[in-house]
Amino acid sequence: MRRGLWFVAGAAAGVYGVVKAQRVAEAFTPDGMKDRASAASLGARMFRDEFHQGMVDSENHLRQRYEVAAARHRALASGGGPTERGND
Repeated sequence: MRRGLWFVAGAAAGVYGVVKAQRVAEAFTPDGMKDRASAASLGARMFRDEFHQGMVDSENHLRQRYEVAAARHRALASGGGPTERGND
């Protein structure tokens, strides 16, 4: 029973090692390197787009907040009294 268990464990480790070695060998072929470079380029492009969208969203949020504050300031400066608070 013990020998069978060790035989199966050794066979599984051998299969795992061969599959890993094939993946590493494929990664360093010209096609594998091209795939990795295109994946890195796509990841960088996606990060840039997400970052830009976050900047736009933050800028719009700040513009809305400053517009509300400016409207309150104009109302107070004109002697109109305090206005109701909006949703910040």
